[in-house]
Amino acid sequence: MVGLFTYPKRKLKKLIKEGEYVEALEYGKSLESKFTDDHDFMFIMGSIYYILEDGKKAIPYFERVLELDKNDVETLVLKTNAHLQVQQKEDAIKCCKKILELEPENYEAHGLLEKLENA
Repeated sequence: MVGLFTYPKRKLKKLIKEGEYVEALEYGKSLESKFTDDHDFMFIMGSIYYILEDGKKAIPYFERVLELDKNDVETLVLKTNAHLQVQQKEDAIKCCKKILELEPENYEAHGLLEKLENA
């Protein structure tokens, strides 16, 4: 059991794997001040909020991940979807365009961008 407390991200991932999202969120918030520069931690926290359908709270975490690694396409995809959760169409379009800058052949981003621009 000591390992879980020595490696807090491991405990966080275990809670998520068990579907304990609310508990994972509370645990993650208690660690946040120590991990603001940790790409993986911030991605996990944003993802928990996204899974709980709270795009508004997920977006700042995804933005922090992108400050740490502006070329993280996986985060851009989740950020796009979080913007769509909170009906921020223009921000979702910006994310799609950024994904296409990084991966010009990303068909999902192409399709979504076309759909959003024609809606």
